[in-house]
Amino acid sequence: MAADEKSPKEAKKAAAKKVPLKVSAVRSVSPEDSAADKKSLGQVRKTFIFLGFVAIAYAAYLVFSGQVDEFVTSLAGVDLAWITAGVICFLFYYVFGVVAYALSIIADPDNPVGIRDLMSVEASGVFFMRLTPNSAGAPPAQIYRLTRAGLSVGEASALNFTRTVLYEAGEGVFAAIMLVFCGGYFYETFGDVTLVGLFLFGFKVVQVGAMLFLCLFPKPVVAIGNWALRFANRRRWLKDDKYEQWYEMVNTQVVKFSAAFKRSAKNVREMLLTMAVTLLQLGCMYALPWFVLRAFGEPADFLICLASGSMLELLINAVPLPGGAGGAEVGFAILFQGMYGVHTTAGFVIWRAVEYLLPVLIAAPCMGMRSKGGESLNRRWNRFRKRVVGFVTGRGGGKRATARGGVTVKPKAKKVVVSGAGAKSDASDVQARIAAGKAAAAAKKEAAEKDAAGQK
Repeated sequence: MAADEKSPKEAKKAAAKKVPLKVSAVRSVSPEDSAADKKSLGQVRKTFIFLGFVAIAYAAYLVFSGQVDEFVTSLAGVDLAWITAGVICFLFYYVFGVVAYALSIIADPDNPVGIRDLMSVEASGVFFMRLTPNSAGAPPAQIYRLTRAGLSVGEASALNFTRTVLYEAGEGVFAAIMLVFCGGYFYETFGDVTLVGLFLFGFKVVQVGAMLFLCLFPKPVVAIGNWALRFANRRRWLKDDKYEQWYEMVNTQVVKFSAAFKRSAKNVREMLLTMAVTLLQLGCMYALPWFVLRAFGEPADFLICLASGSMLELLINAVPLPGGAGGAEVGFAILFQGMYGVHTTAGFVIWRAVEYLLPVLIAAPCMGMRSKGGESLNRRWNRFRKRVVGFVTGRGGGKRATARGGVTVKPKAKKVVVSGAGAKSDASDVQARIAAGKAAAAAKKEAAEKDAAGQK
């Protein structure tokens, strides 16, 4: 037998070995994506300077308004257990965000993005959403990390856009539910000011509607976009380099966004499940004022706090400043002053720290996380699900499952266990060897008896 040839036994063992299917990901990033990420970080540095001035202005307001004593007294009486519960609640906001991204890709068995990659993507969204005007720095940073994980620019952009559409739609759906249950409270408490909330809700509906129109009807969007670009370029409002950049966006990216969204929309179950997870995610953020209110020992209606938090977030998103500066202060004072009373100032500071500052500090180190490759989330999830089902039903699925086509000898068993394809042939071979052994033993015994008789 040649050295490179294998015996039937060795070949069978080699075939029985399970080789995990790996997802190969080219973890290279284009210079454009890297430049976009650096631009987002540049915006962050400017934001920190801006927030420094905001903090100084707020401290000056406390001094000149004579509220320093009330502020200190309120902070001294805070129950830290409720603040800790609020922090944990916001951590679930982050977890649900990762889960929502995972649901968007789990149906693809060849998607190279891992859990750590998604944690980095979600952390980038949390970080840049709070530190760039209109959350403009979040999409480039998230696309950069998706391409770093192995997706193409088009795939990463489409995935990020689909997730953005569902998130924005979730804000609108949540606000609509809260208006149904708490619309009477807003009208009785705030009167005509409620119209501002309805206007913000209408703005969100228009925003989401425009995104859906882009996804479902890309051809009119491309035609209108090209006309607008030519019009602006002829009048020198748009320079040639910017024209080419926007032309590529309109004629290439829009079509890719639409195709990706339509593919995702076909998986109705996954889309509905992602929307449900998104609503839970938003609920974790909107509930923070309730935890802060309980920390002061004040009575609190959870549903009203959720509704007020939803309206406050709509106002923050409408203000084109980092973190909705200005809108957050005014909105909190209007919506929650009746609940917080003398604790309004201290309550705003604590709420802002938990909702704004702490997430930034937590997200910053998480943005550098990267998966090491290996099996896709789809294959990992399917294997986990099979094991759980097997454990529950008692049909196997554990780690000691018999390999296909192999022969396993259990230590405590007296019989040879044969499984998989070719089980019948393997069993007949064993039986033949046993029969041959018995025949040889009988022949040897008979020969020994004859020799003994001959000697006599």
